[in-house]
Amino acid sequence: MDEQFLAEVRRAFPTDGALTLGAPMREGEIHPEPLVRIPLGMLNRHGLIAGATGTGKTRTLQLVAEQLSAAGVPVFVADIKGDLSGLAVAGAPHPKIDERAAATGQPWTATGFPVEFLSLSGALGAQVRATVSSFGPLLLAKVLELNDTQSSVLAMVFQYCDDHGLLLDDLADLRGVLQYLREHVDEISAYGGMSTQTVGVMLRELTELQAQGAEGFFGLPEFDLDDLIVLDRDGRGVISVMELQDCQDKPALFSTFLMWMLARLYLELPEVGDAAKPKLVFFLDEAHLLFDGASKAFRDQVEQVVRLIRSKGVGIIFITQSPKDLPAEVLGQLGNRVQHALRAFTPDDEKALRAAARTFPKTEWYDVEELLTATGTGEAVVTVLTPKGAPTPPVATHLIAPSASMKPLPADELERRLAVSQQVKRYRDAVDRDSAREELARRAEAAAKAAAAEAPIGVEDGARAPTGRRPRAAKPVPSGLERILKTRTASNMGTQLVRSAMGVLLQMMKKR
Repeated sequence: MDEQFLAEVRRAFPTDGALTLGAPMREGEIHPEPLVRIPLGMLNRHGLIAGATGTGKTRTLQLVAEQLSAAGVPVFVADIKGDLSGLAVAGAPHPKIDERAAATGQPWTATGFPVEFLSLSGALGAQVRATVSSFGPLLLAKVLELNDTQSSVLAMVFQYCDDHGLLLDDLADLRGVLQYLREHVDEISAYGGMSTQTVGVMLRELTELQAQGAEGFFGLPEFDLDDLIVLDRDGRGVISVMELQDCQDKPALFSTFLMWMLARLYLELPEVGDAAKPKLVFFLDEAHLLFDGASKAFRDQVEQVVRLIRSKGVGIIFITQSPKDLPAEVLGQLGNRVQHALRAFTPDDEKALRAAARTFPKTEWYDVEELLTATGTGEAVVTVLTPKGAPTPPVATHLIAPSASMKPLPADELERRLAVSQQVKRYRDAVDRDSAREELARRAEAAAKAAAAEAPIGVEDGARAPTGRRPRAAKPVPSGLERILKTRTASNMGTQLVRSAMGVLLQMMKKR
């Protein structure tokens, strides 16, 4: 292989404090030396793993996650197809692994890694929940597939609840508030008003979401994000694997739930600047699901989170089939690229291929557009940021093999691990505290009692008034909510719940 080419690769990719990706390739030849690496300190500049189905994206994700864990960096991965649970056990020797190790010059050792399993349903790991209040109107509107008008009405409802001390823990709380406001529309007129038809649409969407089994995702206890940033006894980062194979029919929900996690991490973590290594690396598989049908406001919020969470020491790696699946504003924030093969079967595919090729730095060693279609399984075109923040030239890379098992854990082994997990025990039982649903029921009862107490004497239970006299009309009675509002004290304001992690983030952005 051309010595000048190898010298350039050695200059471009660091040897210290870096994760190994594989050996350089050129003109069909593999140089058996693992020269292509990602600087550990640059992983909070985010990244992209892209490529057509079957080109090896999941195994690339796995080998990066393994090395992060070994370097003491906690990892979060979304396991949509159920084939990443094998990270918990050592891989098995195989002739193809031996062949890849010889081709890349990277010794292979079977290794298992510390793993905690999470689940939105609670069936495959620790139950991950969020309150409706912290999830917020922006994210919930995406899950419910509301239009812009309906989304703005939902935001008003959340603001109304904040202002009036109504805690939205679960979907039943939100349903109760919507039903109440549909019958008392005048009470939200100060916020801009809403139609009963719009409320009806939101109630129907909530019913559909509940029918899909999503009710268990919202409530208490809310998942503590500190449980994502954990090291084991040996100083290795714990890999939190969110098993999503039982939620594949609810893609908008789980993709938006992952965005909720990122937004909360941004709000809760302290500033760290450019650290020697990230505090956490977040892998977002099937990233296109996050943006399908999303409003402009939602896309803007995602772009802000991606741009600013870097300063909190959190790296995000998007995994998808094509770079075009991501908005240009998000794609521009991704400094590290591992591009597996792209297929061009249609004119649209060809256009996307040319656009993807133009996003790579220029190089005299490859025709990048041709290279992107000729790359085989387990191979990729790699460009990363150097420790100085400059992009490396793209290099065709024969990737190393993961050290952990590439097969899913057997069902009995997964059950055994879940039975002894402290996280599973901590989040197993739901908590139903006194929230909006109960508060509105009390207010309705108080209003009914007040109306009965002020009814005309002698006119009750349908009794007739004396002949020749009409029953005296009852005076208008304030609603139960109005009566309570008049007696609220300033101390109640201290208990107001943060409505939305994304909403709070937007307010913070405006202040910067």
